[in-house]
Amino acid sequence: MKAIAHTNYGAPYVMQLREQEKPTPKDNEILIHVHAAVVTQADCYLRRGKPFITRLFGGLTKPKFIPGAELAGEIEAVGSKVKLFSKRDKVFALSPNILGAHAEYICLPEDGIIANMPSNMTYEESVAICEATTALTFLRDSASIKKGQQILINGASGAVGICAVQLAKYFGAEVTGVCSGVNIEMVRSAGADHVVDYTKNHFTKHNEKYDVIFDTVGKTSFQQCKHSLKENGVFLETVISFNVVFQTLWTRYFSNKKVIFSATGLCQNKDNLRFLKELAEAGRIIPIIDRHYTLEEIAEAHSYVEKGHKKGSVVISL
Repeated sequence: MKAIAHTNYGAPYVMQLREQEKPTPKDNEILIHVHAAVVTQADCYLRRGKPFITRLFGGLTKPKFIPGAELAGEIEAVGSKVKLFSKRDKVFALSPNILGAHAEYICLPEDGIIANMPSNMTYEESVAICEATTALTFLRDSASIKKGQQILINGASGAVGICAVQLAKYFGAEVTGVCSGVNIEMVRSAGADHVVDYTKNHFTKHNEKYDVIFDTVGKTSFQQCKHSLKENGVFLETVISFNVVFQTLWTRYFSNKKVIFSATGLCQNKDNLRFLKELAEAGRIIPIIDRHYTLEEIAEAHSYVEKGHKKGSVVISL
């Protein structure tokens, strides 16, 4: 099978397409023929090994793994003890340990983070919905979002951001999205009540205060934003660093305004996928896809994502 090999940290060209042995499912596993995956900023951090803390997940000196966390595809074979899925089921999934999706085939345990695809969506659309798991975990589980709260989403036009706008509206929040001017209408159409163009002014210069500030792109900090938080407000950060870990621990005990980082890829469950499937089928969350690439174009996909200007998801079609 074709798969992306990642054996060195560095620029996008370290990602190489190679032939590898097709996996065989164990008794409790399903073999998925992958039809779509995504390239995320997290994939870029793991490829670079920067920030250094990401090497705790990928290897301290040298990575040796197939990258990719989210996928959608068709089940080609099932193990002898599998009961939850059948051959030819169309599924979307998160791979364990945030690895393995950038390949033609992957084996996953049937009790893993797998669900049947939304019936009204393609493989590419379904894998874009997978990216909403990050926003869901931060907003619902970490911030305990409530109806009527004021939520600001920085990076609202990105893959996680555009999903966060839609989910925050679903939960009844008043949403402010931060993006560039060219993406204002897209963010408004996703449900944002207010939009701030960061190329003209920084949202911290306004007098507004928020219950939750969700930085989906790691472009700001708690120090910059704490004066824009209400008392008992929460600052959500998706990009891990030693400083973020320190602030998370410090504010837990010494501040009424909290910093929360969560390794959401490691704490997902299939109920989250089922929840998003229901929302997608009801039209409450709609995937936004910026560009499509092939597996052979993985380096180009990484280069584009790394620029930080994508609108929604960057999809790999296999």
